[in-house]
Amino acid sequence: MEVISLLPHYGHLLRILHSCTDQAMSNALAAMELTAAQGHIMGYLAHRKDPPCPRDLEEAFHLSHPTVSGLLSRLEKKDFIALRTDENDRRCKRIYVLPKGREYQETMHKTILANEEKLVQGFTDEEKEQFAQLLNRAIRNMGGNPCKRKHKEEPNE
Repeated sequence: MEVISLLPHYGHLLRILHSCTDQAMSNALAAMELTAAQGHIMGYLAHRKDPPCPRDLEEAFHLSHPTVSGLLSRLEKKDFIALRTDENDRRCKRIYVLPKGREYQETMHKTILANEEKLVQGFTDEEKEQFAQLLNRAIRNMGGNPCKRKHKEEPNE
Protein backbone atom coordinates (compact mmCIF):
# COMPACT_ATOMS: atom_id res chain seq x y z
CA MET A 1 0.00 0.00 0.00
CA GLU A 2 1.40 3.38 -1.04
CA VAL A 3 1.49 6.12 1.57
CA ILE A 4 0.52 9.55 0.27
CA SER A 5 2.19 12.46 1.99
CA LEU A 6 -0.13 15.11 3.35
CA LEU A 7 2.71 17.61 3.59
CA PRO A 8 2.42 20.55 1.22
CA HIS A 9 4.59 20.64 -1.84
CA TYR A 10 6.17 24.05 -1.24
CA GLY A 11 7.72 24.41 -4.68
CA HIS A 12 4.36 23.77 -6.31
CA LEU A 13 2.63 26.28 -4.04
CA LEU A 14 5.33 28.87 -4.76
CA ARG A 15 4.92 28.31 -8.52
CA ILE A 16 1.18 28.89 -8.20
CA LEU A 17 1.74 32.07 -6.17
CA HIS A 18 4.35 33.29 -8.67
CA SER A 19 1.98 32.56 -11.53
CA CYS A 20 -0.80 34.54 -9.84
CA THR A 21 1.40 37.58 -9.17
CA ASP A 22 3.00 37.34 -12.61
CA GLN A 23 -0.41 37.23 -14.29
CA ALA A 24 -1.55 40.35 -12.43
CA MET A 25 1.55 42.22 -13.62
CA SER A 26 1.25 40.87 -17.16
CA ASN A 27 -2.33 42.11 -17.32
CA ALA A 28 -1.23 45.59 -16.24
CA LEU A 29 1.67 45.55 -18.74
CA ALA A 30 -0.53 44.33 -21.59
CA ALA A 31 -2.83 47.30 -21.09
CA MET A 32 0.20 49.48 -21.86
CA GLU A 33 1.40 47.21 -24.70
CA LEU A 34 4.58 46.21 -22.87
CA THR A 35 6.27 42.84 -22.49
CA ALA A 36 7.64 41.57 -19.19
CA ALA A 37 11.22 42.28 -20.30
CA GLN A 38 10.29 45.84 -21.27
CA GLY A 39 8.54 46.23 -17.91
CA HIS A 40 11.71 45.19 -16.09
CA ILE A 41 13.70 47.76 -18.06
CA MET A 42 11.19 50.50 -17.26
CA GLY A 43 11.28 49.54 -13.58
CA TYR A 44 15.06 49.79 -13.60
CA LEU A 45 14.92 53.22 -15.26
CA ALA A 46 12.42 54.42 -12.65
CA HIS A 47 15.01 53.94 -9.91
CA ARG A 48 17.91 55.64 -11.65
CA LYS A 49 18.89 59.17 -10.68
CA ASP A 50 20.85 59.81 -13.88
CA PRO A 51 20.05 58.49 -17.37
CA PRO A 52 22.00 55.24 -17.87
CA CYS A 53 23.75 53.91 -20.96
CA PRO A 54 22.66 50.66 -22.62
CA ARG A 55 25.82 49.04 -21.23
CA ASP A 56 24.48 49.70 -17.70
CA LEU A 57 21.40 47.64 -18.60
CA GLU A 58 23.55 44.85 -20.06
CA GLU A 59 25.45 44.61 -16.77
CA ALA A 60 22.44 45.00 -14.46
CA PHE A 61 20.31 42.39 -16.26
CA HIS A 62 23.13 40.15 -17.59
CA LEU A 63 21.81 40.61 -21.13
CA SER A 64 23.66 40.72 -24.42
CA HIS A 65 24.14 43.92 -26.38
CA PRO A 66 21.75 42.82 -29.18
CA THR A 67 19.03 41.94 -26.64
CA VAL A 68 19.29 45.31 -24.89
CA SER A 69 19.40 47.13 -28.24
CA GLY A 70 16.21 45.36 -29.32
CA LEU A 71 14.40 46.10 -26.07
CA LEU A 72 15.40 49.76 -26.17
CA SER A 73 14.49 50.10 -29.83
CA ARG A 74 10.97 48.83 -29.18
CA LEU A 75 10.55 51.05 -26.11
CA GLU A 76 11.71 54.02 -28.18
CA LYS A 77 9.24 53.20 -30.98
CA LYS A 78 6.44 53.10 -28.38
CA ASP A 79 7.54 56.56 -27.09
CA PHE A 80 8.45 55.34 -23.59
CA ILE A 81 12.10 56.38 -23.85
CA ALA A 82 14.49 58.42 -25.98
CA LEU A 83 18.12 57.59 -26.70
CA ARG A 84 20.36 60.64 -26.87
CA THR A 85 24.09 60.94 -27.40
CA ASP A 86 26.02 61.77 -24.22
CA GLU A 87 27.50 65.26 -24.45
CA ASN A 88 30.75 64.17 -22.77
CA ASP A 89 31.17 60.82 -24.51
CA ARG A 90 29.90 60.65 -28.09
CA ARG A 91 30.29 56.85 -28.07
CA CYS A 92 27.61 56.51 -25.39
CA LYS A 93 23.89 57.06 -25.73
CA ARG A 94 21.89 57.90 -22.62
CA ILE A 95 18.40 56.54 -21.98
CA TYR A 96 15.83 59.19 -21.07
CA VAL A 97 12.32 58.35 -19.87
CA LEU A 98 9.67 60.29 -21.80
CA PRO A 99 6.31 61.48 -20.36
CA LYS A 100 4.57 58.30 -21.55
CA GLY A 101 7.25 56.29 -19.76
CA ARG A 102 6.82 58.28 -16.55
CA GLU A 103 3.07 57.67 -16.75
CA TYR A 104 3.80 53.96 -17.10
CA GLN A 105 6.10 54.06 -14.08
CA GLU A 106 3.41 55.70 -11.94
CA THR A 107 0.79 53.19 -13.09
CA MET A 108 3.08 50.22 -12.45
CA HIS A 109 4.05 51.53 -9.01
CA LYS A 110 0.36 51.75 -8.08
CA THR A 111 -0.27 48.27 -9.52
CA ILE A 112 2.65 46.79 -7.59
CA LEU A 113 1.41 48.35 -4.33
CA ALA A 114 -2.13 47.08 -4.96
CA ASN A 115 -0.84 43.57 -5.73
CA GLU A 116 1.35 43.56 -2.62
CA GLU A 117 -1.62 44.59 -0.50
CA LYS A 118 -3.82 41.92 -2.10
CA LEU A 119 -1.13 39.28 -1.50
CA VAL A 120 -1.25 39.77 2.28
CA GLN A 121 -4.93 40.69 2.56
CA GLY A 122 -6.26 39.54 5.92
CA PHE A 123 -2.77 39.15 7.42
CA THR A 124 -2.05 40.90 10.69
CA ASP A 125 1.01 43.16 10.82
CA GLU A 126 2.79 40.40 12.76
CA GLU A 127 1.86 37.80 10.10
CA LYS A 128 3.11 40.10 7.33
CA GLU A 129 6.47 40.44 9.07
CA GLN A 130 6.67 36.69 9.71
CA PHE A 131 5.73 35.93 6.09
CA ALA A 132 8.53 38.18 4.83
CA GLN A 133 11.02 36.61 7.24
CA LEU A 134 10.05 33.08 6.21
CA LEU A 135 10.29 33.91 2.49
CA ASN A 136 13.72 35.49 3.00
CA ARG A 137 14.91 32.46 4.98
CA ALA A 138 13.63 30.06 2.29
CA ILE A 139 15.48 32.06 -0.38
CA ARG A 140 18.71 31.90 1.64
CA ASN A 141 18.18 28.16 2.28
CA MET A 142 18.11 27.64 -1.48
CA GLY A 143 21.36 29.56 -1.95
CA GLY A 144 19.82 32.83 -3.03
CA ASN A 145 20.18 36.34 -1.74
CA PRO A 146 16.82 38.05 -1.12
CA CYS A 147 18.45 41.45 -1.62
CA LYS A 148 19.95 40.67 -5.04
CA ARG A 149 17.99 39.88 -8.19
CA LYS A 150 19.24 37.62 -10.92
CA HIS A 151 18.00 38.31 -14.43
CA LYS A 152 18.18 35.69 -17.08
CA GLU A 153 18.61 36.49 -20.72
CA GLU A 154 15.35 36.70 -22.60
CA PRO A 155 15.13 36.41 -26.36
CA ASN A 156 14.63 39.53 -28.43
CA GLU A 157 10.94 40.36 -28.35
